[in-house]
Amino acid sequence: MKRLIAGVALALLGLTGAAVAEDYPERPIMMMVSYGAGGATDFQARIVTMTAGNEDALGMPIAIINKPGAGGRVGWNWFATQADPDGYTLAAYNVPHFIAQSIKGGVQYSADSFEPIANWGADPAVFVVGADSPFNSMEDVVAFAKENPGKLTVSGAGLFVGHHIAALQIDKAAGIKMAYIPTKGGGAAAMKAVIAGEVMGGINNLSDAFRAQEAGNVKILGVADLERNAFLPDVPTMQEQGLDVDNSSVNFRGVMVPKGTPPEVIEKLSVTVPEMFANSRVAKKMEAGGSPMHIMTRDEVIEMWAQRQQTLNELLAGL
Repeated sequence: MKRLIAGVALALLGLTGAAVAEDYPERPIMMMVSYGAGGATDFQARIVTMTAGNEDALGMPIAIINKPGAGGRVGWNWFATQADPDGYTLAAYNVPHFIAQSIKGGVQYSADSFEPIANWGADPAVFVVGADSPFNSMEDVVAFAKENPGKLTVSGAGLFVGHHIAALQIDKAAGIKMAYIPTKGGGAAAMKAVIAGEVMGGINNLSDAFRAQEAGNVKILGVADLERNAFLPDVPTMQEQGLDVDNSSVNFRGVMVPKGTPPEVIEKLSVTVPEMFANSRVAKKMEAGGSPMHIMTRDEVIEMWAQRQQTLNELLAGL
């Protein structure tokens, strides 16, 4: 009899899970972005979720909520400790950002706090200067920094985000010490600091920099990646300019849920969200905004997170 009751209980649980997956979502979904409005993550998150309400997607819209501060720490701390794991509260992730921050400490999250759903993009860090800057190459930047130790001011979106990691790598590779200035408000604020002449240069996302260069506001001098980017075919990589800077700072962006979210909900999101990202309207808008796409499934993201964890453990120990 006990075995019979246990079997019935398991069957009912299975039916409940199936019902949850079939009915989900029953109301609009919120997705938290840990950076301010107008920055690359916010800009892209609004594009990749714009078809969520379609019948061939989730059938419910996704509303973006911004919780910026401390290079993403404010939003991700909230998401790890306060967000309901019910499938109606998602978050955009940025890697290496939240992984590097968890390694350095002082936060309430790690990769184990979240469940990845899918990845939509891979955005390299680039070095930018104002349109009227006398710097025209990374060689010019390094020469100035060597002649004027500590006087080369450089903006970025925060501490131990991709921008900061790229700055640390450039410092180490060139034997210099830039004055890295983390700005409040993420990449948008960091870019404004460059355009306004508040800093001599900046390290930012390629997508933010691409739009700023198209508007005639900045020059892009180098890409922190292993290959040139299709959006900037004339801009050399750091390695091409003699700096041993790899792709550790490339900003992977995607969607995650809190730990404890029902597996049936995770499964439905994991199947649906990559297809949503692959929508042709999404691809066209991302391309128009200079935003590189790199769609990855849940399993691929789990593997990427693990690889980045190992790489960053080694990299940050050396920096």
